[in-house]
Amino acid sequence: MASFDVMPDVQLYQPAELDDALSLADRYATRGWLLGGGQDTYGWLKDRAKHPQAMIDLNGIEALRGIRESAEGIEIGAATTLRDIIRDQRIISDYGLLSDAAASVASPQIRNVGTLGGNLVQDTRCWYYRRGLSCYRAGGNICYADTPDAMNREHSVFGASRCVAVSPSDTATAMVALDATMVVQSIDGERIVTAEKFFVGPATHITRMTSLETGEILTAVRIPAKWAGKKFYFEKVADRNVWDFALVSIAVALSMDGDTIGESRFVVGGVACTPHRLRNIENAARGKSLSDESADAVASMASDGASPLNANQYKLPLMENLVRRAMRA
Repeated sequence: MASFDVMPDVQLYQPAELDDALSLADRYATRGWLLGGGQDTYGWLKDRAKHPQAMIDLNGIEALRGIRESAEGIEIGAATTLRDIIRDQRIISDYGLLSDAAASVASPQIRNVGTLGGNLVQDTRCWYYRRGLSCYRAGGNICYADTPDAMNREHSVFGASRCVAVSPSDTATAMVALDATMVVQSIDGERIVTAEKFFVGPATHITRMTSLETGEILTAVRIPAKWAGKKFYFEKVADRNVWDFALVSIAVALSMDGDTIGESRFVVGGVACTPHRLRNIENAARGKSLSDESADAVASMASDGASPLNANQYKLPLMENLVRRAMRA
């Protein structure tokens, strides 16, 4: 009889080269588990909710760490810690939206070891799913959170398709707002995918939250110089200032044309299975100033098309108020 007092038996691999990690990811496929900072991983294993045969530790691969300048902007290795991102002077000065988002993750202890890649690809925190219930996302035929008596205060108001879970990543909203691209590698080569297409909703794939295929590894994130030094706004609303995931968050990048808004990207977290881009707000904000009047003119559009559940209607006015705050800032 298996004991729940010890960790399950898992083969541990600690490759030093990316090619070796890619070979292991391909060999073990769905039976393998890619390990970054481990903050999401160990909870799954402790609760016996996931049963990988092999753990592939990516932390010893130097090529996956570090922040590098490039002709197009900057490139950040997926195994770079959130702490290093928060402290990097280039990111602070030119891409402060990302450093602010990274600083909002969990607690200092977790940010010290948690990685950018791990934060981006972590699975949803829906408690029905995490308890090991056979919901749609786990391969079953019901969404326990989408019932009249469900505890769904933290679930989605946009984009539900059977599953109403939300993306838990704080840095994901910033990546979409900064128009980042993800570098994904496998033994078959490299592919580049925009941040907006990297995250997928349940209508696209019910059992995963990113476009990563079996055997693929997120190796880096690239942020274009186009948004360097622009106006940014990030705010996260959670039940507690540390540890908690966002009830609603907002990441905004603004390119100003004098005193008025030119191009912009408004992205909301905690309201959908993916970072939710407010294109209607972006269109309405063009040509407007950063003022109370402008904020009031566009904020109510934030909840257009929302379908709240029985316990999360509060997210709609909260989204609208976050848009107001961003426009006033």
